[in-house]
Amino acid sequence: MTQKHTTPDGLVIVDKPSGFTSHDVVAKMRGIARTRRVGHAGTLDPMATGVLVLGVERATKLLGHLALTEKEYLGTVRLGQTTLTDDAEGEITASTDASKVTRDAIDAGIAKLTGDIMQVPSKVSAIKIDGVRSYKRAREGEDFEIPARPVTISSFAVYDVRDAVAEDGTPVLDLVVSVVCSSGTYIRALARDLGADLGVGGHLTALRRTRVGPYKLDAAKTLDQLQQELTVMPIAEAATAAFPRWEVDAKRSRLLLNGVRLEIPEEYAGAGPVAVFDVEGRFLALVEEHRGKAKSLAVFG
Repeated sequence: MTQKHTTPDGLVIVDKPSGFTSHDVVAKMRGIARTRRVGHAGTLDPMATGVLVLGVERATKLLGHLALTEKEYLGTVRLGQTTLTDDAEGEITASTDASKVTRDAIDAGIAKLTGDIMQVPSKVSAIKIDGVRSYKRAREGEDFEIPARPVTISSFAVYDVRDAVAEDGTPVLDLVVSVVCSSGTYIRALARDLGADLGVGGHLTALRRTRVGPYKLDAAKTLDQLQQELTVMPIAEAATAAFPRWEVDAKRSRLLLNGVRLEIPEEYAGAGPVAVFDVEGRFLALVEEHRGKAKSLAVFG
């Protein structure tokens, strides 16, 4: 008899290569993990590299609840050139000598883009406008506006300012930056807005995501490494890292798994999703406080 291949339930933290869409990575993981049940939490532009969180098998049910977390990036912003896509993938639409831009001006521009801000996403993005993806409208040359949306930039820091010369001979400045921000923030829109504020234009030339919520780059594996050995963070460990933990006794475990809404301790009120474990440490469910009771978001036990 051949042994049945079983894929463990859990998260896979991938170090995404440049040139791959998030969907390409999911497709590749389906082959590696030998299962159709693979999903991702929060996309990453094709040009970008770094942390992409995938869920395998039952852990796909966790993903929607994980995506609403803080993200951290390292990137390079080129001041002096604008592009169609606000990153290096798009054609250059304007070049301006940026050599006279001072560090003080850069810092002032960054201060304006820190904290709770309204951001207009890049036109070439996956956002839907009246049901049609923004990048499709942009590629068809349509003129349209994307409404600004609130995002939070907890930290925006410049590590280095380098003089450079663009391919067309324009003196430009390359800024090495780190950004900590809320989900839904476009780093390339930050590059565009910083350049516009400084009067020279700007775009993103490199981007590496170093953290998504509690999942960091040091836990990430490349697709080649995962092909050699599939490393899955068990679903219980993943839930513990991402959510408050609530342990219930055997009786309440049974009630919960039978669909009974348990009284939820006050400490979890308004805490968002809470991971429920039994005394043996088995991950039973993801619940949320609703009128003092534990409302199930997803059941795993």
